Amino acid sequence: MSDLMKEMEKDQESFASNTDNIQQLATKCQEMLELDKLISDKESELKELETRRDVISSEVIPNLLSEQGLASLNMIDGSKVEVKKKYSCTVKADPELKEKAHKWLRDNGLGDIIKNNVAVSFGTGEDNKATEFFGLASQSGYEPEQSLKVEPSTLRALFRERVQNGLDMPSDIFNVYIKDETKITRKK
Repeated sequence: MSDLMKEMEKDQESFASNTDNIQQLATKCQEMLELDKLISDKESELKELETRRDVISSEVIPNLLSEQGLASLNMIDGSKVEVKKKYSCTVKADPELKEKAHKWLRDNGLGDIIKNNVAVSFGTGEDNKATEFFGLASQSGYEPEQSLKVEPSTLRALFRERVQNGLDMPSDIFNVYIKDETKITRKK
């Protein structure tokens, strides 16, 4: 009977220990949820600050400089404030519009900025075949994969150049915008 009592006491101690562990686990889970909320709140606050900064950079300072007839300003501390145009142009994600964008670039003599990647997959031990010309791979029954891409920085540079030369880019097939951006260069 005494062995049975000892076993019951051990079970009770084990249960109490497990209860403490479960309470600790629950506390840490609650702490994690609170941290997730705090992080989310801080991310929202950061987005709001970035939006406010963008408005000051792209609208307020450029307008104030323009009202004064200034293109740039040298500050007392030696920092230089100037407003430059920021250009953005990307190919729209929709496959049909992407195809139209590539066609437009080709039709306007700009097709050389399109990267045309062709890949052929080979199995193990087919290294010799992999070195053959793309046409030979197709004739051998391999299915080449092709992807067309325009590098964002190349397209942005093309857009800037075209705008500066009085030419446009169709906004129905490209995501385009131009906005002012204030740069403050601190004295070194």
